[in-house]
Amino acid sequence: MTSPRASGAALTSLVLAATATLAGCSAQGPGGTAEASDGVTVLASFYPLQYVAQQIGGDLVTVENLTPPAAEPHDLELSPAQVREIGTADLVVYLSGFQNAVDEGVESRAPEHVVDAADAAGLVEHAEETEEEHAEEGDDHGATDPHFWLDPSRLAAVGQAVADELTAVDPEHADEYAAGALRLGQRLDELDQEFADGLAACQGATLVTSHAAFGYLADRYALEQVGISELDPEVEPSPARLREIGDLVAERGITTLFSETLVSPKVTETLASDLGVDTAVLDPLEGLSEEATAAGDDYVTVMQANLAALEKGLVCE
Repeated sequence: MTSPRASGAALTSLVLAATATLAGCSAQGPGGTAEASDGVTVLASFYPLQYVAQQIGGDLVTVENLTPPAAEPHDLELSPAQVREIGTADLVVYLSGFQNAVDEGVESRAPEHVVDAADAAGLVEHAEETEEEHAEEGDDHGATDPHFWLDPSRLAAVGQAVADELTAVDPEHADEYAAGALRLGQRLDELDQEFADGLAACQGATLVTSHAAFGYLADRYALEQVGISELDPEVEPSPARLREIGDLVAERGITTLFSETLVSPKVTETLASDLGVDTAVLDPLEGLSEEATAAGDDYVTVMQANLAALEKGLVCE
């Protein structure tokens, strides 16, 4: 299997002019809401999009995250005040099809300036299908995987879309937003190279995760993702599915099953114990806790921690 990294060169060409680090963190009040500011107000629906807007806008923007720290974004419910904010923010950045409440808010409030990350990221289907699921679903070939941000190159593409829309909102600072996009692209390109180098000996390795959230990461670095559950982490795997995983672990000599933050590890830990293998934790980066923020963590540092876990847990050459 070869690594699909051809687009990395394009990312590098975008960032040759950038060298500085953008101080992009916006002041936040309790529960992830932003403090008052005279700058451009950006409403992000969950953490990776918040990170992008902060890195590109820097001190020129105030970024508000609709999803509270460390909360499960799939389960988000918006207050009436938050729905109103969707209509009054200068820019709304969201991912259609990921959070129903946000989709409904965008439809009802029709903000003037919107970035739908699904358009820039190029979403695809990843969830594998068991024989029994195929029999039940007929011609339904699976759901689109929303977790694009686990491929740094796709997050960089969304960053460019955010910079373009910020320029439309605030053309006076177009150069600053363009520079922010270049800096973000450079940092994500560096992260992409870290993963490529760190996982170079792991091409073709099987990545068994508690649910199928890491398809974009697996595609980017030539891994094979197998989810104990599929895209919906709330769906319990069937006994037949657990037997399939057990057979796969034995056949391929897999030594580690990966659970995730924000999702109960019980099923993964029980299965690993039954199979006599180890467990490790990956962070799908759907949210960032207040403790992690206070410790100075962000998208890049959490992804680097994921890389370390993969290097240790995967069966590589």
